[in-house]
Amino acid sequence: MDWAAPALTSFVADSSSFRHLCCYGAGIAGNVFAFVLFISPLPTFKRIVRNGSTEQFSAMPYIYSLLNCLICMWYGLPFVSYGVVLVATVNSIGAVFQLAYTAVFIAFADAKQRLKVSALLAAIFVVFGLIVFVSLTLLDHTTRQMFVGYLSVASLIFMFASPLSIINLVIRTKSVEYMPFYLSLSMFLMSASFFGYGVLLRDFFIYIPNGIGTILGIVQLMLYAYFRKGSSEAARLPLLVTHT
Repeated sequence: MDWAAPALTSFVADSSSFRHLCCYGAGIAGNVFAFVLFISPLPTFKRIVRNGSTEQFSAMPYIYSLLNCLICMWYGLPFVSYGVVLVATVNSIGAVFQLAYTAVFIAFADAKQRLKVSALLAAIFVVFGLIVFVSLTLLDHTTRQMFVGYLSVASLIFMFASPLSIINLVIRTKSVEYMPFYLSLSMFLMSASFFGYGVLLRDFFIYIPNGIGTILGIVQLMLYAYFRKGSSEAARLPLLVTHT
C-alpha cells in the first residue's frame, strides 16, 4: 500500500484550505478599510448641508469614483468573473456612497452646476449601461472578463490621480496638512489587502492596480513621516479618496 499518497492528498487539501482562508480574510479586510475611505468625505458634505451651498467644491471626484465603482462592481459579479464576489461587495457599497454624495451635491448646487452634474451623472449611467450591454451580448465569458478587467484596471489607474496630486501638494508645501495620517494608512491597508487578495486568486486585474495603490500608500506614509514635524496640528480631509 502506498501510504504517501493519502498523506500528500491531505497536505494539498490543507494547503488549499489555508490559502482559501487567507484569501477570504484579505478580501474582508479590504472591504473594511475601503469603508473607512468611503466615509472620509462626510465632513465635506456636512459642511455643504450646514451652509446650504457647495461653495467651491467640485462634484467631479464623486462622478469619476461612481463610474469606477460601477465598472469594478460589474467585474466582480459572476456574469463577468467567478470567485471574486468581495470585489463586487466593496464596489457596490462604494457606488451607493458616491451616488449619495453626488445627489447631495446636486441638491445644494446652483442651477448651472446642478444641470451640469445631473448631465454627467446621466452620462455615467449611459456609459455603464453600454459596458454591460456590450459585455453581455457581444462577448463570450472569457473575452468579457478580459474586456471588463482592462476597463477596471484603466479606471483604477485613472483614479490614482488623486493620491498623486496629494503627494505633489505635500512635496510642494512641505506640509501634510491635506494628507491625514489615518486616511493614508487606510488607503495603504486597503490596497495591500486587495493586492494580497488578487495574488492569492492569481487575478491580474485585481493585484496590478492594487499593487500600484500599495506603492502610492507607502509613499504617502513615508512623506507623512518626513514632513509631519513641519505641519499644522489640524488636518483637513481631501475631497477624493481611491478604492478598489
